Amino acid sequence: MNLELVVDARSSGIWLGLLRDGKLIELHEERGNSDFAVGDIYLGRVRRIAPSLNAAFVDVGYEKDAFLHYLDLGPQYNSLSRFVKDTLNGKQNVADLMYFKLEKDIPKEGKINDIVSSSQPILVQVAKEPISSKGPRLCSEVTLAGRYLVLVPFSDKISVSQKIKDQEEKDRLKELMDRIKPKNFGVIIRTVAEHKSTLDLEQDLQNLLEKWKTMHANIKGGQPPKRVLGELNTTTSILRDLLNADFTNIHVNDPGLVSEMKEYVQSIAPGKEKIVRLYDGKLDIFEKFGINKQIKTLFGKKVPLPSGGYLIIEHTEAMHVIDVNSGNRKGADGQESNALATNIEAAEEIARVLQLRDMGGIVCVDFIDMHDKENNRILFEKMKEFMESDRAKHNLIPPSKFGVIEITRQRVRPETDIQTAETCPTCNGSGEVQASILFAEEIENNLSYLLTDRKEKHVTLLVHPYLEAYFKNGVMSRQLKWFFKYKKWIPIRGITAHHLLQYSFINKEKEEIAL
Repeated sequence: MNLELVVDARSSGIWLGLLRDGKLIELHEERGNSDFAVGDIYLGRVRRIAPSLNAAFVDVGYEKDAFLHYLDLGPQYNSLSRFVKDTLNGKQNVADLMYFKLEKDIPKEGKINDIVSSSQPILVQVAKEPISSKGPRLCSEVTLAGRYLVLVPFSDKISVSQKIKDQEEKDRLKELMDRIKPKNFGVIIRTVAEHKSTLDLEQDLQNLLEKWKTMHANIKGGQPPKRVLGELNTTTSILRDLLNADFTNIHVNDPGLVSEMKEYVQSIAPGKEKIVRLYDGKLDIFEKFGINKQIKTLFGKKVPLPSGGYLIIEHTEAMHVIDVNSGNRKGADGQESNALATNIEAAEEIARVLQLRDMGGIVCVDFIDMHDKENNRILFEKMKEFMESDRAKHNLIPPSKFGVIEITRQRVRPETDIQTAETCPTCNGSGEVQASILFAEEIENNLSYLLTDRKEKHVTLLVHPYLEAYFKNGVMSRQLKWFFKYKKWIPIRGITAHHLLQYSFINKEKEEIAL
């Protein structure tokens, strides 16, 4: 398995595409404003208590109050609350918890109005980003995530990832952490910590303790609402969580970002910084790696399957519904085996689409009906296998008697929604055809204006691949005619991201030339 990260730095933000063996499995957009991202820690203020919900609404600076349920307070909430109160009052001058006396755990079945009071300052962490009309979802069990470890303040528990199967390695990691972790700090050992050296783990622990000190310093004298510790940006958090031996290349089209990423990769995985490469090709970076084409294929209502089948994906307020269709697929071994083969192929694509679109909540998948119970069992096992690589928490229910598999998938960020439908190039969505000059002549008029009137030296035309073929085909193509007319070769590139009659001109620096 080969993993590649493609980073496209644009004026509006940064887009990241994660490819597994050339297939797009994750797509992220990183905007300049990263407030209220999952993992951010805020000093908020309780606005009101809702006893009927056993929850509180907290002002963290978002336009709508954030939601904090009693079960998300965490057992050591009293210790955290006293730490914050003493820090604000100047009694807790150090971040170290060596001499901090832990409070008793709050009861599991308690009431929030017995623990939290209105208008009090409270330290919270974003568990879910604002989605639709809802504000952020919060928790007060603050944790700090590193590459190998997760730091859990006000606890002494050491936990090891269940994905580490070697009992001897588990014991080694536990014993090591027990020796080096400070008092009143718990630790969760992540999967990537397996077989790592003492030095690597100790360095990661020290980095997390420095973050805790930074957060403590930001709480001092702070007035809620205030962000006291921000999570890493999307690019570095992906590298932190996923960077391993399977990562073969990181392609970036911005020299400044290349330097930053090399420095970060060197800090978390010395020697791997060589995989970060600057892309300076003529084609757009997403075009070069086939990401634009995959986006248009996978984000529509109808998602095709390689064999000729297809998925129909419908979104409702309550859930997502996916219907599997065999299309024009014909199997030589009969209807039942054909249905099984199509269902397994669809299951693999569904697992990929769920992760790519970051679809959460309830997902109902209506597979093609199969009468053999053994085939239903095989399909369910395959579906679980394909979902194993998904980092979001999820649960699957075996096929019902109607052949429907239900999936619940954790949703912590807004679903990635990219419109793949294109505006009609003739009427521009108005429903009326307007009289206009021929499209090719319009392009040529603008080209003449840039070369003759504006005296542009380097002009490249970007069009839809169909139009690229139109301008280039033939012995005496339009491109060749332009060469004789303007005494200058005009490069023409097909861009799948453009709709049929969209075009643009760029200069030598790949910047769009305004007309």
